[in-house]
Amino acid sequence: METWQIDKSAGRCARTGRELAEGEPCYVVLYVQDEGFRREDISADAWTGPPEGAFCHFRTRVPPRDKAKPRMFIDDDLLVNLFLRLKDEAQEMRQQFRFVLSLILMRKRLVKYEDTRHDGDGEYWVLRLTADKSEHVVRNPRLSEHQIGDVHRQLGSVLRGDVAELLGDDGVLPDGRP
Repeated sequence: METWQIDKSAGRCARTGRELAEGEPCYVVLYVQDEGFRREDISADAWTGPPEGAFCHFRTRVPPRDKAKPRMFIDDDLLVNLFLRLKDEAQEMRQQFRFVLSLILMRKRLVKYEDTRHDGDGEYWVLRLTADKSEHVVRNPRLSEHQIGDVHRQLGSVLRGDVAELLGDDGVLPDGRP
């Protein structure tokens, strides 16, 4: 599969030179070039149909201007440590978070999925930490859309370096571990 580079919006209408406002409807036209595609943005007011030689076109809205994105703090050791520390948590939200964290660790190849076990309590995934080969069992909480949103919010906080949101106001787990 090939990957093609398509430039971001220049923020100006290619026909009139007028700056396009955030959220304004416009058309994007792509032209084939040797190194990929050349992009033109055309305001809805200036649109007269697809230009000659265009590869494709589509209607869209001008995306928000680049704003400073929050710094993402993604440290593998921190993620593994957090995963291990949440092992004995009984609180449902923390179990859900640990499950989602295990998915991230699998994607990063820091844990490996080995098996699924079922018992009266539900479904459990057996994972192996690649660093020390230790086995870990994680309950699959079968998250609803609402629960996914809650876990996503917490995960975003942790990835920005705010582990305290998950751990609590004092920065420790309920059993007193830092």
